[in-house]
Amino acid sequence: MENRAVKPIGGYFQLALVQGKEYYPELIKLNTSRNALEYLLILKDYTRIYFPYYTCEVLLEPLRRLNIPYQFYKINKQLEPVLDFEVGPTECLLYTNYFGLKDAVLKQLQATIGNLIIDNAQAFFSKPIPYSDTFYSCRKFFGVPDGAYLQTNTEDRLILEKDYSTERVGHLTKSIDYGIEQGYADFTTNELNLKDNDIKSMSLFTRALLRGINYRECKTRRIENFKFLNEQLMLVNELELILPEGVPAMTYPLLLSKKGVKSKLIEKKIFVPTYWPNVLKWTSQNTFEHKLAANLVCLPVDQRYDLQDMEYMVNVLKKII
Repeated sequence: MENRAVKPIGGYFQLALVQGKEYYPELIKLNTSRNALEYLLILKDYTRIYFPYYTCEVLLEPLRRLNIPYQFYKINKQLEPVLDFEVGPTECLLYTNYFGLKDAVLKQLQATIGNLIIDNAQAFFSKPIPYSDTFYSCRKFFGVPDGAYLQTNTEDRLILEKDYSTERVGHLTKSIDYGIEQGYADFTTNELNLKDNDIKSMSLFTRALLRGINYRECKTRRIENFKFLNEQLMLVNELELILPEGVPAMTYPLLLSKKGVKSKLIEKKIFVPTYWPNVLKWTSQNTFEHKLAANLVCLPVDQRYDLQDMEYMVNVLKKII
């Protein structure tokens, strides 16, 4: 008992959270997915990285900080890389597992690309392929302020400071007391505050939140909601992609030629994001990537909603299109 670590006893009660398990307890725990990429690039010392045009521009932050040259590549209508180039032995290729729907292509790419980095920021429930460099984003799937996971095929590790998240939870707490719209300004501020942050280990607060999530329920809801939307909308969906069943996807991607669908949905308080506005600047109007950024309607399927919500959303959407 004399060697017991000093631990306060008594005082006020802390926030009560469920003490379960994280979904990826064995992976490296970091503060953001862009920093997970930077962590990986520091370890690997690549001389060039190939990026899809259709991706988020925040992933360029670590490349600029590390002064690593990059080159964009195109994707086809199945959202897979157009590999009309060679990846050199000191170079790497980053592929985005779009909406968590492209698991089938990952093993093919791993077999053909020597240095593959899998971006699973949109595919939290896609388990990493053994020995593949893979990173995840937590806040794209759950109500957490930050957090990322990384699997890497090297045993080297960086020594990091711990991050703190208590100043980033305003949008999460306001959404409970005042509603999600009242917390949106705090959400956008939080997103800006994550820009150009140093690589740090995941905060204890975020880890505590992640241990309290019912991941089985989250997966079930996403699968059911996605299946319902696909059954209702497959005939109007212009996306030339076979959508797999039984996948806890990030969203339901609905491609439509009709203009203004996203803005009309938002007017009806169905908040659909644009992935990604920067692509409109990077590409010309006749490219597939530009069409995706302009016209892809990403419908929510996550654990906050049930089939009744999906039916309501479909009814609203059909009146618009």
